[in-house]
Amino acid sequence: MQIEMSTIFFILTAVICGIFLLISWKVGGKASESFSQYAIGGASFGMLLIFFSQFASIMGVSNFFAHAGNAYEQGVGIFAFILGEQGSKIFFALLLVGLIGKFTYNTIPEMIDDLIVRDKLTRAMCGVLASIIMISSVGSQGKAFGDLFEVFTGFSSVPIVILFSAIFIFYTVTGGVYSVVWTDLFQGILCLVVGIVFYLFTFSRVDFSLEVLRTRLAAVGQENLLSFAGMDWWGALNKFITGFIGVVSFQAYWQRCFGSKSARTAKRSMFWSGVICLGFVLMTAMTGLVIMTYNQDLNANTAMPWFMMNCMPPMMCAAIFALVLCAGMSTADSCLNSSAVLIVNDVIHPFRRGESDRQMVHMAKIVTVIVGVISCICGIYAQTVLSLLSKAYTIAGVGLVPLLLIGMFWKEEKGEQQMGKRNSRVTPWGARCGIVAGLVASQLPVFASYSAIAGCLISSVVIVVVSLLTKNVPIEARFASAGNTHHLSKQA
Repeated sequence: MQIEMSTIFFILTAVICGIFLLISWKVGGKASESFSQYAIGGASFGMLLIFFSQFASIMGVSNFFAHAGNAYEQGVGIFAFILGEQGSKIFFALLLVGLIGKFTYNTIPEMIDDLIVRDKLTRAMCGVLASIIMISSVGSQGKAFGDLFEVFTGFSSVPIVILFSAIFIFYTVTGGVYSVVWTDLFQGILCLVVGIVFYLFTFSRVDFSLEVLRTRLAAVGQENLLSFAGMDWWGALNKFITGFIGVVSFQAYWQRCFGSKSARTAKRSMFWSGVICLGFVLMTAMTGLVIMTYNQDLNANTAMPWFMMNCMPPMMCAAIFALVLCAGMSTADSCLNSSAVLIVNDVIHPFRRGESDRQMVHMAKIVTVIVGVISCICGIYAQTVLSLLSKAYTIAGVGLVPLLLIGMFWKEEKGEQQMGKRNSRVTPWGARCGIVAGLVASQLPVFASYSAIAGCLISSVVIVVVSLLTKNVPIEARFASAGNTHHLSKQA
């Protein structure tokens, strides 16, 4: 049985990867027309593509794999992180997407630079921070695939991580964001359909009843996993904020908004993908509790693979394997493309003037390969999928989110933000000092259990205080050409 299923898994992997590579080859020419095409598809994507790209990118291996394992170990305490991580997408849709969906920036740091600070050093700092999440996300998908194949086939996880990293790199380099959204359409439909079947099968094991689940957990001495009694609520708040700020600073989601053909398309697709994913991920976590009723000797990395191999019919196991494969590859290609776009657009381009679109696309492809290799190394050495993501969420989130939210809502004048104009009262020194202060605070041992809370609060205070103390010299003219490329018009 083990040999037969291993063969099926490798055949599925080859077929799915072949489909993705074919799609990438087909759309590669259009992606290479300009950097805007490579990064956001020329702001031309409609509701169907944006919705399934958002959904598929959200439902990575961490959401079909890691959250079940963490709930297996931590119980409902992991819900705080999930509510922050997935609920932030709904917040994002309701409060931010209607505003940013009308813009056609390539990245978050470019938007922060143009609308808020007009400072290329701040832009580069934001670019580095935002790319950290993308790199860790790609590494976490490779890590999860390695663990998955090790349990299913007995192969060492390291060569599997390397293999999938190479696949991620190849088809992302080939087709840019076009490759990402068109493969996401296939991946998203599969995730939606197979995911529903998976949850129906899983919860049929406990008769779709919380009371049955509670009774069976009590029978194995693990009833506490389904209880909020004795929970560290400050710790839970920190988990919530960690997930929240991580997603709000997640470039791949912003990239879909900037790439949508209208603000309405961006808002609707993000809202509904967020609502559906919140339900899906909470059910994934509950799956971890169901697994506990079957086997109490697993860990976060092996809980879901064990359940698939030992409690599911072979064909369903193969279908879920295809789902996990598609979900992970979707997140990996989105994040790999986003990290390359961030580094080229915000870390390199502002300090090197005069590159043509063709040169920027070529540079983005080179950076994609470099980032893919770094992500592969992260995936090999990470302890767990969620530990890698959580650390990145904290580092990037405390540096970016306070600056973004304060900058967008602390305006110089009333009214809507205008592209090509500094709209905020945040000064360059306020932004720089706030980023550094938040990062330092989040890494201090004294705030170890509350790093996200401390980092965000201290960063916010420093941004406001330093901005009030430093004169915001009108520098629109000086920085009008500091890397803000020609932007496309977009309908509301």
